[in-house]
Amino acid sequence: MTAVTEGTAAEAAMDGRQAAFDAAVAADERIEPRDWMPDAYRATLVRQMAQHAHSEIIGMQPEANWIARAPSLRRKAILMAKVQDEAGHGLYLYSAAETLGTGRDELLDKLHSGRQKYSSIFNYPTLTWADVGAIGWLVDGAAITNQVPLCRCSYGPYARAMVRVCKEESFHQRQGYELLLALSRGTPAQHDMAQDAVDRWWWPSLMMFGPPDDESAHSAQSMTWKIKRHSNDELRQRFVDICVPQAEVLGLTLPDPDLRWNEERGRHDFGAIDWTEFREVLKGNGPCNEQRITQRRRAHEEGAWVREAAASYAAKHRPAPDAGSTRAGTEQDEATHDAAGHDGTTRMEATA
Repeated sequence: MTAVTEGTAAEAAMDGRQAAFDAAVAADERIEPRDWMPDAYRATLVRQMAQHAHSEIIGMQPEANWIARAPSLRRKAILMAKVQDEAGHGLYLYSAAETLGTGRDELLDKLHSGRQKYSSIFNYPTLTWADVGAIGWLVDGAAITNQVPLCRCSYGPYARAMVRVCKEESFHQRQGYELLLALSRGTPAQHDMAQDAVDRWWWPSLMMFGPPDDESAHSAQSMTWKIKRHSNDELRQRFVDICVPQAEVLGLTLPDPDLRWNEERGRHDFGAIDWTEFREVLKGNGPCNEQRITQRRRAHEEGAWVREAAASYAAKHRPAPDAGSTRAGTEQDEATHDAAGHDGTTRMEATA
């Protein structure tokens, strides 16, 4: 076969795989780890899932600071459970990212070196107990609005991981709302504390949906691939419409003088977002950027002995293969590897 013929055959095979991928996405079928996918699709998923996972584990910090200072045993137990949930979400998502052939160590190294981001919302401080409620109601509420559509993401492991994440985030949103309701109906000082927290967290929560659609570098392609189902602005509008009546029940106001019902649109109009602040926080100039990443690096370094102990335990208790089982195991491993493309596929499928 000549070089020209070989090139033509390779191009035809690539065209066939691209066509199969496009058809699967168009038909709302799930793309699985063993399926062929464009390099750009894989890279987009790794970037998004890694940022999502990083946000979950960094997001443990603002609220964990309040576990020891929770005002009752009930509040302490609820907050501990929530922080543990966030750690679990990070593990789901790192596992899902591993199915794309990117190791967890590599992702964490990129987080610690600043080469990958986490949600800017976690670079704001938690100044009072009411901030725990505001995070639950607004931050987790915004997260749910963003993440529920991800349960229909075109990539199977990500979509399946999000089902459980969203169920738990729903609990988090409700505990925050109930906490704020108790404060709002408490003493005048407690009401003022709740209002102050909402005033500080409202605008950063709106920024969680990302830049406006006409400035978003990834939204259009992600929607074409059905990784995302709705644009940033669409989700932000949905979140505002949900929060306004909830704030009225809380007896709290949202800090936006331009917020009003638009009869013609059937939606709420709201004021301009300070995108300069958003970009500054993303660049590392937020109130707690350095504190959050420094604490995360320290936790990783201090946890090295746990990872080493777990690896040692696993090696010690790994069954010693005999000759026959070695051969059988090798053949099975090779078959699995060929089918999945990499070891991470098998791990995620078992988890999901």
